[in-house]
Amino acid sequence: MKKITILVLLSMEILLSASCNKNGNGKYNEGPDSIDTTGSVFVPSDPPVAASIGFFLSPWSGKTLKVSSFTEAAPPATTKYTVTVDASSIVTKISPALFGNNSNPYMSQMVNQPQLITHLTNLHPGIIRFPGGNISSVYFWNRQPGNAPADAPAQVVNADGNKVDPGYWYGGNTADWTLSVDNYYSMLQQTGNEGIITVNYGYARYGTAADPVAAAAHLAADWVRYDNGRTKYWEIGNESNGTWQTGYRIDVSQNKDGQSEFVSGDLYGRHYKVFADSMRKAAAEKGKTIYIGAQLLEVEPASWATETDKKWNSGVLQQVGGVTDFYIVHSYFTPYNTNSNPQEILASAATVTKTISSHLSSSFSASGATAKPVALTEWNIFAVGSQQMVSQVAGMHAVMVWGELIRNKFGMASRWDLANSWENGNDHGLFSQGESASGEARWAPRPAFYYQYFFRKFLGDRSINATVSDSNANINAYASTFNSGEVGLTLVNRASITQNVTVAFKNFNPGARYYWYVLTGGEGVTGFSRKVFVNGSGPTGIAGGPENYTALNPYGASTSNGIKVSLPPMSVVNVAIEEK
Repeated sequence: MKKITILVLLSMEILLSASCNKNGNGKYNEGPDSIDTTGSVFVPSDPPVAASIGFFLSPWSGKTLKVSSFTEAAPPATTKYTVTVDASSIVTKISPALFGNNSNPYMSQMVNQPQLITHLTNLHPGIIRFPGGNISSVYFWNRQPGNAPADAPAQVVNADGNKVDPGYWYGGNTADWTLSVDNYYSMLQQTGNEGIITVNYGYARYGTAADPVAAAAHLAADWVRYDNGRTKYWEIGNESNGTWQTGYRIDVSQNKDGQSEFVSGDLYGRHYKVFADSMRKAAAEKGKTIYIGAQLLEVEPASWATETDKKWNSGVLQQVGGVTDFYIVHSYFTPYNTNSNPQEILASAATVTKTISSHLSSSFSASGATAKPVALTEWNIFAVGSQQMVSQVAGMHAVMVWGELIRNKFGMASRWDLANSWENGNDHGLFSQGESASGEARWAPRPAFYYQYFFRKFLGDRSINATVSDSNANINAYASTFNSGEVGLTLVNRASITQNVTVAFKNFNPGARYYWYVLTGGEGVTGFSRKVFVNGSGPTGIAGGPENYTALNPYGASTSNGIKVSLPPMSVVNVAIEEK
């Protein structure tokens, strides 16, 4: 056994290690429900890996956290609430694949952008998806610009039945404004991340070959061969059920294998099996193992939804329930194109994540399908009109989503996206593209970057429970342990007033000192701010965060009078407590 101690997110260097730490007093309590009152600490066993996480946990390794230096600060004298961290049982090992992001083919070649590469290396999202989004359905990875396959039609049919230019994209395009396949791979290598690739399913629908499904599956299999084991995770299609997706509706007069005009879950599922068979054979030829995902809908379709949506999950599951490796969902959490307020956005983190988990479980049960790992390969917010997407509230929301994904045992997630377009602040990009209207320099990180950086830097490797004494306090708490003994706790104050808390423990003995980081939005107490301040250090311009984020020290104080933490209005506070 090893000792478990408690840590609450701090700015210290995290060193990964698989080594265990001995209990200093050599004593252990006898059961997982033990509450530490005698100085001994019980180390609970790891639970079985949840089916919803599965192989995404394979790269897991234990973490060691060290405190380097700190700035002495005074904790609050009094508190109103208590947050109890319970280290007596482990909820789950934390999947290292939960913190990914999406690249896209309109954000530069990346490898010739040193500032962006530095930020991505520092952030280390782990997973970066490509080519991502609707472009996947018109993307020919091995073609040069203007050189589409002969069986890719010059026009396709949109959801309204009108013939339109498909706007094909090409992986061989080396223009400065786009991202080629080879530079995507190079970017991953330079930043120490890995990929998930979305292959072109739409081509199986609109292609004019005698067997368009075989042609599209062959294109995907050739990518697997070219990839040669660099990528473990693959998706077949992107939101293929959607009316906005190329291939949702086809010109049946041009189709040669008798496909229906509109896509269905059953049809997609039958096509999935053709793709997966070709891609797995290609991987086997190279002596590699890959995992291939199938698309599901994350919520119950509304009464006004298309027939495609209403029958999607049942159709897909009846076809692929026994053969797919994992399931893919997307969610943008808040109502589409709605001017949502801060509290509506933050509340969605818990409610929507739970809804997704419950809906998938219901879909599996209704179809008699076996549960498989779940990947949320696109997520963000759809709130518009008040620059919500580029605000500190988006960063707070992101922290809460990760906490809820861990709690609900998701296997993988990748946020949308690294860079997009300003659109008056309706911009999902984690980094600015440098448009003059934004007032930001190119590749300047948005607030969500800083919230993710500090959350990742101090998150442990196992999730444990944390509870707030008053459920109406507007405080969220997420806790984790480190393999070296510490525990991480993230505290989110959703209220517009300062709230002070005492941190109490079960099955943990605090050491001599504790440390903390405070992330606030400056003027964004009741609304949205484009700035984030970390321990009082903020941006020099109108947006973003501290330029010296990698060098910021945490605050520190003695535990002699207990562990007390002040949570400013609309803040995320990351605290670390030494082990005894």
